[in-house]
Amino acid sequence: MRTHSDPHLQTLPAVSLPAAILSFDFDGTIHDPASHPPVPLEFFELLRQLRKSDGALWGINTGRSLEHLEEAFSESRFPFLPDWVVAREREIYLPSADGRWLPHAPWNDRCEKEVHGLFKRTRKLLERIRREIEEHTGAEWMEWHGEPAGVISRTVEEMEWIVQRVTPIAAEEPQLSWQRNSIWLRFGHREFQKGSSLAEIARIHRLPAARCFAMGDSHNDFEMLDPAHAGMTACPANAVDEIRGQITATGGLVTQASHGHGAIEALRHYFQREPAP
Repeated sequence: MRTHSDPHLQTLPAVSLPAAILSFDFDGTIHDPASHPPVPLEFFELLRQLRKSDGALWGINTGRSLEHLEEAFSESRFPFLPDWVVAREREIYLPSADGRWLPHAPWNDRCEKEVHGLFKRTRKLLERIRREIEEHTGAEWMEWHGEPAGVISRTVEEMEWIVQRVTPIAAEEPQLSWQRNSIWLRFGHREFQKGSSLAEIARIHRLPAARCFAMGDSHNDFEMLDPAHAGMTACPANAVDEIRGQITATGGLVTQASHGHGAIEALRHYFQREPAP
């Protein structure tokens, strides 16, 4: 797949030797639709500074599709493109010089093959899970191209019930997992999620997890916020309790500010600390 970015947007100037990778969830982490602009301008200015001072590459690691993410870049008036994006929590894309997003083929092809095989192998199990959900809740089962199995619940509480009910059933297939954000849930392969995708980005640039920063606010960010994938982790003040708990337990930063202003706070905490007297 090749899709067009805004032809006027480019990435920040290239760095000869990248020294840090910054991974941000989008909705709820840097983006707040109630704010104007939805992503603070100061966030982008700080990214410019960290490019020069720390050789930092940055990217968006999201559950959105690539097409919906591109729309968000335009609507949020991004002044420049990320150096990479992870779409649907597993597909990696890199920007070309002519404003196109190009798939990172080795990873995406293997991901597609493994996910397709998993869904074929678990068809009967997923049908059983679907019956369980439809018989006991008012949630809607979703099937669409590239996403053979997903759920939209009516409330967060209903989704909590679904997760508890489905967990022991799904355990019959070790590779079957899911990514959840509020009332949305997407079934997928355990080995392909935000955390493993971030690890692949780090591998491309030959950087260890210790040089990776990650920030997220919801359940589908758990793997990305694992210290195995990111040595520097944070969540904004508006993060769900479970994410706040993980960040606290693993020595990360729960910011005082929410959304994009929380991201600014976290970047300053990790990269612009005052030297000790």
